[in-house]
Amino acid sequence: MEIRVALRGQKKVSGHFDGFEVLTDQPFKSGGEGSAPSPFDLFLASIATCAGFFVQSYCQTRHLPSEGIEIVQTMVRDEQTRLVTQILLHVTVPTSFPPEHHEGLVAAINACSVKKHLLHPPSISVELQF
Repeated sequence: MEIRVALRGQKKVSGHFDGFEVLTDQPFKSGGEGSAPSPFDLFLASIATCAGFFVQSYCQTRHLPSEGIEIVQTMVRDEQTRLVTQILLHVTVPTSFPPEHHEGLVAAINACSVKKHLLHPPSISVELQF
């Protein structure tokens, strides 16, 4: 996949791929207008939504209801570096959800490709062209 980036002025940047445009901005405190999520917020959202995709797929393939399942992601930051040191996925299932599938939901979330890439990160290189 190729993503083409457009610098849109102020603190706004967009990425274009597969017919989509993903808009980003920075929050007011970082000099942006807060008109779109920041790139880092999209990164964090990709973890939570990937977990949601895998939970939904798990339920669909087993003909289980997904209504009432809630995933809430929270982060813990290091006070000095401000870097995220822990990402927590809190999954709430309704009491009617079959208990024999609880472990399966956890396994499904652990199959998330975003999570796997964080555990085994790719190398990133930068090439400047003239």
